[in-house]
Amino acid sequence: MIFEKLNFPLNFTFKISTLANDFTIEDSLGNSIGYVRQKMFKLKEDVIIYDSDKKNKELVRIKADRWLDFNASYSISDAKMENKYGRLARKGMKSIWKAHYDIIDDSEQLKFHITENNPFVRILDGLVGEIPIVGYFTGYIFNPTYSVKDKSGKEYFKLKKMPSFFGRKFRLEKISDIDSRNETLVVLSLFMMMLLERMRG
Repeated sequence: MIFEKLNFPLNFTFKISTLANDFTIEDSLGNSIGYVRQKMFKLKEDVIIYDSDKKNKELVRIKADRWLDFNASYSISDAKMENKYGRLARKGMKSIWKAHYDIIDDSEQLKFHITENNPFVRILDGLVGEIPIVGYFTGYIFNPTYSVKDKSGKEYFKLKKMPSFFGRKFRLEKISDIDSRNETLVVLSLFMMMLLERMRG
């Protein structure tokens, strides 16, 4: 397993002291369990998940299948890219208005959907964020929420952007029990989705 038993909720904090798009991961006990970093100056997204921000050990690689595209798919593999866990697929036109992603396992079976609960929150965040000075405080006012559900509509996880300057903090809550393999696939998929959605506002 990539992670030992995860203690939810998980807390994600984006760094603002680096040029990279990156964040640290802590569990509910305050233990650091990982560090996610998107490689800079890449036409195709390339993300590495490490065991900590010291970057001693690579755990996972996530790579896009094409250049920047609303229909891009992101393959999730081990550090050597030998074993595939699955992939995250962004649903083109659906995601322009309201974020929508599919989580697909290593057998190419659709397992879960990630959807934005209220797209108006992100739109207001983007609009108000353009106002000088006032824009710095949008992270305390407009905070989108995303739900992870299976094909039948059962909810398993909820990801919330938390009040913070520059939209630095997110929290992942576990709603329903899920087997460890699917839990790992969902959590890794959400890491990639956060990198994408944070850039959108």
